[in-house]
Amino acid sequence: MLVLGNLLADLLLGWSDPRIRLEGGSRAKGAVRGSYWIWIGLIGILLLEILLEAYAPGILAVIATGLKYIGILLVGLLALACVGLVGYVVYVLFKQLLGKVLRRPLGLSALSVLAVLYFGALFAPFIAPYEVTTQNLDKPYHPPSGVVWKEGGLHAKLYTQETVGSAEYKHVEGDTAPIQFFAKGEPYKLFGFIPMERKLFQLDTDDPNASFYLLGADDTGRDIFSRLLHGSRVSLSIGFIGISITLMLGFVVGGLAGYYGGTVDFAAMRLVELLMSIPALYLLLALRSALMGPGLSPTQTYIVIIVILSVIGWAGTARIIRGMTLSIRNRPFVLAAESMGQSVPHILIKHILPNLASYLLVAATLAIPGYILAEAALSFLGLGISEPSTSWGLMLKQSQGNMIVFFMNFWWMLTPGFAIFVTVIAFNVLGDVLRDIVDPKMQTGRG
Repeated sequence: MLVLGNLLADLLLGWSDPRIRLEGGSRAKGAVRGSYWIWIGLIGILLLEILLEAYAPGILAVIATGLKYIGILLVGLLALACVGLVGYVVYVLFKQLLGKVLRRPLGLSALSVLAVLYFGALFAPFIAPYEVTTQNLDKPYHPPSGVVWKEGGLHAKLYTQETVGSAEYKHVEGDTAPIQFFAKGEPYKLFGFIPMERKLFQLDTDDPNASFYLLGADDTGRDIFSRLLHGSRVSLSIGFIGISITLMLGFVVGGLAGYYGGTVDFAAMRLVELLMSIPALYLLLALRSALMGPGLSPTQTYIVIIVILSVIGWAGTARIIRGMTLSIRNRPFVLAAESMGQSVPHILIKHILPNLASYLLVAATLAIPGYILAEAALSFLGLGISEPSTSWGLMLKQSQGNMIVFFMNFWWMLTPGFAIFVTVIAFNVLGDVLRDIVDPKMQTGRG
């Protein structure tokens, strides 16, 4: 019904909009003729799949393997294209809008919060005092460690369990350990390729049981602060990369549909409506079941989640960009570029994309929280990131699975939820500020 409703909306738009009505005639007839071949092709593919599955399943498996590797190649090419698109959008932001954003208190606050979050994610191996898998089974649910000024430097309070096996701790007066900054620790690689040993801070003590938990510990004695930083690398990057792929797919499909019209427009919009007619949650679970097997590594799981979220989100973006491209298609500068013999990709990138940059920037800023929440929801349900990796959603799942967290008021176990809340609010505020800046009506209304 949704597909039929969208088709009716397109017909009404073509009937009511004079710009689209002027393009009728042979172009519209070509779209109708082309639609027959599209439906015949789709039905033929379905019949061929049914016959192969019934009489030659081996051939179908070979075809599936070939499509898998073709998909990997296309994803790689798409990732390269997304890097270019993101670079262009970031260039537009810093060149034209950064000063205006910084002059607004809400924009400055939101940008500062996001800068701190992404800085922590980028330098997580250096800032985090412990590795993401480092455990201390003798200190489950350790509370956040206190810090005191002592002997001319910062010292961390040391705690002991009141009874063996309990989750209650007490601090013995005077029992502290000095905090050493830029101390040597376990070797690691910053950004994945720079070998380093220095950590931002560590305890300077010979006691192997001494631990410094800035935000407390979980049920296996793992540092919440360290896991929060390492988890931010997954949760924050999924939103950024996912929206990049979504915008690229939306721009390519919507731009080509709006520019060419006719059969291309008809086929693209029917595909978009098909994806939009499927409930997002069911599509999300179906793609997860089809693409994620039990033997996937954390890195493969991370990539698959990005692909799933991008496949779900690009249809609405393509539909909006298609409409915007239709309004730009017959402007003089586009017609002049066509008369000069410029290619379609050149026209789309050099003439149409700059007029869509403001929308892409605002749409990306407002859509990133949705990707972060979707990843958190998948991990919270046990369908996303799994151990030994971590993400904010996985940390929430682990805290929710043990009711002692609520009975004993271990509030530090819920800090990933607070991090998600702050990130989503910051992106939404920044998106609203950018929308106010790029929308002339909003600027006029504010005087």
